[in-house]
Amino acid sequence: MGDQRLVNLSAAIDRQTRADGIHSTAVPELTLFRLSAPSEPTMVLYEPSLCLIAQGSKLVHLADEVYRYDPAQFLLVSVDLPVAGQVIEASPRAPYLALRISLDPGVVGELVADGASPEFREAAPVRGLAVSPVEAPLLDAVTRLVDLLEQPRDAAVLAPLVLREITYRVLTGEQGARLRQIAAAGGPVQRIARAIRWLKDHFAESLSIEALAREVRMSASALHHHFKRVTALSPLQYQKRLRLQEARRLMLGEGLDAASAAFRVGYESPSQFSREYRRLFGAPPKKDVASLQQEPAPLRA
Repeated sequence: MGDQRLVNLSAAIDRQTRADGIHSTAVPELTLFRLSAPSEPTMVLYEPSLCLIAQGSKLVHLADEVYRYDPAQFLLVSVDLPVAGQVIEASPRAPYLALRISLDPGVVGELVADGASPEFREAAPVRGLAVSPVEAPLLDAVTRLVDLLEQPRDAAVLAPLVLREITYRVLTGEQGARLRQIAAAGGPVQRIARAIRWLKDHFAESLSIEALAREVRMSASALHHHFKRVTALSPLQYQKRLRLQEARRLMLGEGLDAASAAFRVGYESPSQFSREYRRLFGAPPKKDVASLQQEPAPLRA
């Protein structure tokens, strides 16, 4: 990938992000990120999106898998996934500069219906996250979207068109099959996406795999197999991560103690909660939250 294209994108993000942190923009689907030092791993729930680094590098941990992506690559997320992100290259002189573009499954479906990917066929589900080289047409479209932030009147009209072009570029590129799966009405990935939405809405409730399978019209064995293929987690492991991440948010943001947070997210045993919390976050709840409160807000890109 030509260095000048990345230089242009870095400069565009730099102009919009003068301070470290997460920067929402006038284009709701576009979020910008800046960080001047490497970060610790941060748990976050990724939604369907395209993530691109203009400067710096990052690791993303999904279950036991580790993905690295750099300025010449993009990260594609096709379903909601609980991951840990860690910026590994950043400094005051060369800060980590990145962006996230939310992808609309409706637009994916429209483009598929319009023939953007005529080779689409039902296929076995694949992992809902991948790293790929960024091609020049996609990088050009992403840069134009960021540049529109400096032209608010134009952005209101042109941003939806550029977002549609970005989705088209992904659909017709190396990761097109991964993205197309979310538009397969009634296909396995759409059913897994429905299962994920159900888990997000009901994570504090007891989980019956049989009931969830009936909810999404799959057999219990097919649900377990396809769910793990897409998310690298079983439905129970996925629910556990949602619970623990929400408990951490409640303790950090609302001041709940560990026992109260545990009960709020569906745990009946505070000791079990504490064990599983420590296993995921590396420290007991009280110590972990105290440590987070002493640090600047982490970057969740």
